[in-house]
Amino acid sequence: MKADFTKKMMKWNRDRNTRSMPWKGEKDPYKIWLSEIILQQTRVEQGLSYYQRFIEAFPTIEDLAAAPEKKVFKLWEGLGYYTRCKNLIATAAFISHKNKGVFPADYESILSLKGIGPYTAAAIASFAFNLPHAVTDGNVLRVLSRYFGIAAPIDSSAGKKIYNLLAFALLDKQQPGLYNQAIMDFGAVICKPQQPLCTQCPQKQDCRALRLQTVKDLPVKEKQLKKKSRWLYYFIVTVKDSVLVRKRTSKDIWENLYEFVLYETDELLEPGEKVLKRIIKDVMDKQAVSIKNISPVFRQQLTHQTIIGQFIELEATAVPGKLKNYELVKNTLLANYPFPKFITAYLQQQSKAMQLF
Repeated sequence: MKADFTKKMMKWNRDRNTRSMPWKGEKDPYKIWLSEIILQQTRVEQGLSYYQRFIEAFPTIEDLAAAPEKKVFKLWEGLGYYTRCKNLIATAAFISHKNKGVFPADYESILSLKGIGPYTAAAIASFAFNLPHAVTDGNVLRVLSRYFGIAAPIDSSAGKKIYNLLAFALLDKQQPGLYNQAIMDFGAVICKPQQPLCTQCPQKQDCRALRLQTVKDLPVKEKQLKKKSRWLYYFIVTVKDSVLVRKRTSKDIWENLYEFVLYETDELLEPGEKVLKRIIKDVMDKQAVSIKNISPVFRQQLTHQTIIGQFIELEATAVPGKLKNYELVKNTLLANYPFPKFITAYLQQQSKAMQLF
């Protein structure tokens, strides 16, 4: 059954797989690594343009390592999960400076790099160096769970062991890179999360989930994310032709990105200028400021939390004493600074966006 599965998968890939992506067939480990890091928790449709921009800006890993951090984060802006970008920068620097620009060529060394887990290490090892390591991304896990009718949660310790052993047993050891790409593509275009193409599936004859009518129930996840809400109020404090910003440095969302003056609360504030003026007095101390604009409520859904907040444009004659830790940046230079999507979404909707960006 396992040998038949692999044989049919390779035949489907050879005869019917038309999925095209710029990194398919790529042998440069740097480009493979870059594409895999970008595509973690990112749709291919969204990640494609980022990949192309990164390759254009940084053709080699030495180019990436030599780039200013702010420029790299600016290119990453909008992708989310900014720890990936932070690790990307750290690993590029390590390979460029400590490894003389040579990407590691064995699985364990690749796995030891910052920001690279078992799946990404297996992808790089098999695609770039044709080493027999099986990938187990979401597409692969879904295919295996359905075909073999496995109810073990894919995110449990026991489940991970089952799937890893099975994935390796199915791997075409002579063509591991080709097989890995085939089964990932198969999960993306045939065995899809919603509305899988079961009638067109070359594996349908032996698919246990199809036979038992449990396709919609698999794969199973054990852990449910507990989501919380956060209320962020951003004061866009303008002093003449400049605005106050700062870099987020705490171990929190959007680390290393920039933001305006922040006031965070535990709940949504009552609407109106009265409440805002009280907060402004607290944030700005005794500095006189005038309110120029108050935005509607904005929302952004992250994986584990909902961000809710507003943007309040203020005008000041000088930098308030309490905000000396913020950087005063010319409006015309803000385009060089990476901001989280929550902030850029607001700026892009304002008439001032043309001036700021």
